[in-house]
Amino acid sequence: MADTIFQKIIDREIPADIVFEDDHCLAFRDVSPQAPTHVLVIPKKPVESIDQLANEDAELLGHLWIVIRNLAQELKLADGYRVVVNCGADGGQTVDHLHFHLLGGRALSWPPG
Repeated sequence: MADTIFQKIIDREIPADIVFEDDHCLAFRDVSPQAPTHVLVIPKKPVESIDQLANEDAELLGHLWIVIRNLAQELKLADGYRVVVNCGADGGQTVDHLHFHLLGGRALSWPPG
């Protein structure tokens, strides 16, 4: 996997507004937010996309979802929120590092794009 901007954030080579970190993941505010609350949650393990997940990554994925739930509570998104994961160019993925967009703070429309 190529050294992505997200890996550089993990390695502290690029600054970010980090809202959560543990041994397995990092969460930080998006620099181009699409909602009042827009946080990216990324695994520290280098995984390019959903398509590159291995069966043994199931525990990591479960952890990421729990972190997302906890962040939604901490960020006071009680009225609702959306979690988006893009996969591949046609899916809108622009950084080749698995990441979850946690969006909230306003009513979100459908379809998204």
